[in-house]
Amino acid sequence: MLRRYFPILSWGRVYTRQTLANDMLAAAIVTVMLIPQSLAYAMLAGLPPEAGIYASILPIILYAALGTSRALAVGPVAVVSLLTASAVGQVAAQGTAGYVAAALTLALLSGLMLLAMGLLRLGFLANFLSHPVIAGFISASGLLIAAGQLQHLLGVSAGGQTLPQIVMALIAQLGQINPATLVIGVAATGFLFWVRKGMRPALRRLGLSDSAAGIAQKAGPVAAVIVTTLAVWGLGLQDRGVSIVGAVPQSLPPLTLPALSPDLLGALLVPALLISVIGFVESVSVAQTLAAKRRERIDPDQELIALGAANLGAAFTGGLPVTGGFSRSVVNFDAGAETPAAGAFTAMGLAVAAVALTPLIYFLPTATLAATIIVAVLSLVDLSILGRTWRYSRADFAAVAATIALTLGVGVEAGVASGVLISLLLHLYKTSRPHVAEVGLVPGTQHFRNINRHEVLTDPAIVTLRVDESLFFVNARYLEDLIQRRVTEGSAIRHVVLMFSAVNAVDFSALESLEAVNERLRDMGVSLHLSEVKGPVMDRLRATHFLRDLTGQVFLSQFDAWQALHQTPRNLALRALP
Repeated sequence: MLRRYFPILSWGRVYTRQTLANDMLAAAIVTVMLIPQSLAYAMLAGLPPEAGIYASILPIILYAALGTSRALAVGPVAVVSLLTASAVGQVAAQGTAGYVAAALTLALLSGLMLLAMGLLRLGFLANFLSHPVIAGFISASGLLIAAGQLQHLLGVSAGGQTLPQIVMALIAQLGQINPATLVIGVAATGFLFWVRKGMRPALRRLGLSDSAAGIAQKAGPVAAVIVTTLAVWGLGLQDRGVSIVGAVPQSLPPLTLPALSPDLLGALLVPALLISVIGFVESVSVAQTLAAKRRERIDPDQELIALGAANLGAAFTGGLPVTGGFSRSVVNFDAGAETPAAGAFTAMGLAVAAVALTPLIYFLPTATLAATIIVAVLSLVDLSILGRTWRYSRADFAAVAATIALTLGVGVEAGVASGVLISLLLHLYKTSRPHVAEVGLVPGTQHFRNINRHEVLTDPAIVTLRVDESLFFVNARYLEDLIQRRVTEGSAIRHVVLMFSAVNAVDFSALESLEAVNERLRDMGVSLHLSEVKGPVMDRLRATHFLRDLTGQVFLSQFDAWQALHQTPRNLALRALP
């Protein structure tokens, strides 16, 4: 039981010196990467820059003790930071103590929700979110975040919650662009893009080993921070209107208490739920992808508990809502992290940075942080999902397009809420119209296949329908109407066989529909039969009077039904493909 809830007791028992060395190397690389990212994502959330570092210390340690992924790196991420700014901005003004307290409350609520879901083993709920819809939301959020950061690259003030608002505000401020800020922002953005795509090959051509070039590439964002900070300090650009980070407290994370007023809790309840769901889906997707590469597995329910504890840790140490980040987790994995201890070592490195290095970022321009955010989030944008879903499924395309449009045009909360709702509606729509195929006998075999896809033998007196979905209240009436339409098409029909080989469950509403079908067919002089009924379904049916009232029989196989029901060979017809 202890090992189930504290995975550290499992991997900690086999921890070796070599594992320690690998974890510490990975931690050093991730720490270097995480410092500018933490500052940038705190700014994105509308919080002081130190909040990003605080949110990357205790939450990482708690996840290391409770998480099941050996490579996931927990901390502030772009989408969750954007959702935080959107939610908290509705209840408090940015820059006030109330804003910071509300962010802590949001982290607290998110942590409690995730923890409760994990203890109740509700990790399966993430399966109800359509992956295309989530991909569409993340892409739209990436575009929205990038557009929102342009004001910091230009040195203007141009806010907005939607893409049209941001674009119009930027156009109105074009005459107020700060040239020095623009140069810093454009240069930093261009350099960071080159770091991602061109730095490693360039260093390889200069003779560096692939591993050394990889380490230098991961340290690229820190180089941008150092160079632009020195430029602002040396040239006195802060006096020319260049916005800088300014004084950052030189301390370990403080003990903080979230605000618990009923009005605030009520206002943040729904946003906290959305942040919890989106954060969990993003985190577990990354964790499962990385675990599969090493033939490991993660426990989604335990991940909920670990992420819940991490958010609670952020709430009481001056942070903001956190989850597993894609980019830093991939870096952690590629750097050779073998256990969650790498995350704990990363937290130690960030603690040292919080105590000793914060004075060095006083002159750090916010344009550099904006460039860091833009380059990071644009890697999440994948609008090709529109083309792929259009070619594969128009229903999925409509869901993705609606999610993207609402996120960009109405706001992130509307976008994520619509994404969740559309995912559920899409699931209900598809399950409400189950695939039901009329099947016939493949000549010379005992196999039955769709009459519209194969050349099969059919008997005009027998209609066999293969139900390819479990039956419950959403789709029971659809099957009932389909049988009614099919039987009224031919007066020669004497038997209807429902092939239940793919039916895993029949709920009470579906049972009542089957009873109604049985009675209606009896009045028409048609017998209803079942074939290939699974054991659990048969157990449920035996507990009712349905089998006793059934006008036909229950056959072990569809071939048995065929042999028992068709009359003479001359009744058979070879059904050719249409």
